[in-house]
Amino acid sequence: MISLAQLKTGNTILLNSQPYIVVEYSHHKMGRGGAVLRTKLKHVKNGAVIDHTFQGNDKIELLDLSYKKSQFLYSDDTAVYFMDENYEQFSIQKQTIESSLKFLKEGQNLDAAFLDGEPINIKLPPKVDLEVVEAPPAVKGDTANNPLKTAVLETGMKLQVPMFVERGDKVRVNTETGMYVERAS
Repeated sequence: MISLAQLKTGNTILLNSQPYIVVEYSHHKMGRGGAVLRTKLKHVKNGAVIDHTFQGNDKIELLDLSYKKSQFLYSDDTAVYFMDENYEQFSIQKQTIESSLKFLKEGQNLDAAFLDGEPINIKLPPKVDLEVVEAPPAVKGDTANNPLKTAVLETGMKLQVPMFVERGDKVRVNTETGMYVERAS
């Protein structure tokens, strides 16, 4: 059991005897009332998304997952395919990990989460390095106040980057926030 303060995006919890993955959460403090935690939860097996509000003193049961080192292979219209250390291939429904796909490139290593021997989710590293495939040129005189421009990365993700980033550069992206961190070497 964990407290509300320990809950994070990506945690797998048990709610009403059903396994859910925390997609997003936000703390709210309302006047004289106690604090609440509003969450968006995705059901592990059927992909249904629900909104649930936890009260300030609620305890949450974390599910005990096992993890295997795995490698991303490819994705199609319905599933995302991986290979574990023993060269066994497995898939996860695309809708379950849709938000993580923008950080995945072919051959990337990551941890896959298993519940009762069935793959249910992936655990991304905190930061990933991706190549910029499209970036508009910086305009001279448009550099006051640290401006940003939109670049397209090799995974198709669009990202706000500083003006000095050019096509072909590698950038480091925070997988929790989806934001630019720094230029990678």
